[in-house]
Amino acid sequence: MGQIIYKLTSEYTFIPRNAGVTREKIVKTANRLFYAAGIRAVSIDSVAEKAGVTKKTFYYHFKGKDELITAYLASRDQPNLELFAKWFAEAEGGLPEKVQAIFTNLATAARNRRWKGCGFLRTAAELVETPGHPAVKLASMHKKRLESWLTEVIAENGEAEADQLARQVVLLLDGAFSTMLVHRDVNYIHSAGSAAAVLLRKSVPESTSLRPAEPHPS
Repeated sequence: MGQIIYKLTSEYTFIPRNAGVTREKIVKTANRLFYAAGIRAVSIDSVAEKAGVTKKTFYYHFKGKDELITAYLASRDQPNLELFAKWFAEAEGGLPEKVQAIFTNLATAARNRRWKGCGFLRTAAELVETPGHPAVKLASMHKKRLESWLTEVIAENGEAEADQLARQVVLLLDGAFSTMLVHRDVNYIHSAGSAAAVLLRKSVPESTSLRPAEPHPS
């Protein structure tokens, strides 16, 4: 059931109690379809059909496709950051080895036929003509959060220019994401990981008490 709200216009609006569940189902469906085929190739009709909702229900939850695209990226933000932190925390060795492990695990993930690169980069590329799009701003925020987390873990090892090193690692990571879409060869990811490790070994002093920083909650 739900509740009925009486408006001053003498119209009744039915608000379902499971509205949050329905919205989440739409976002999950969009996540799967957008990531697989791209945001421009997937229509609202397709998302509604695959989610098992009417277009009326869709528009109850979202003003339009732009809002859904932004929600799609928002749903990927924290899970992706947590996955990077997990790969980092589970790796053995010092900071260079732990950062390299992020690339190693990414290479493993990229072997899956369903892997289609970085959803944030791909979406931003499709929206290149609209840099002020909310989804592009969200993609930028996500990359900044990743960079901020890397800055923290590098700074914990006594590096004064941790912010610069973190940015260089992010550039290597995003370069690996992009190059994989061209060559489909995971060796490029491994090479980027090796470069990140070399960079950190040259810049960060040896540490015997490495403690991984947690990503900030969204």
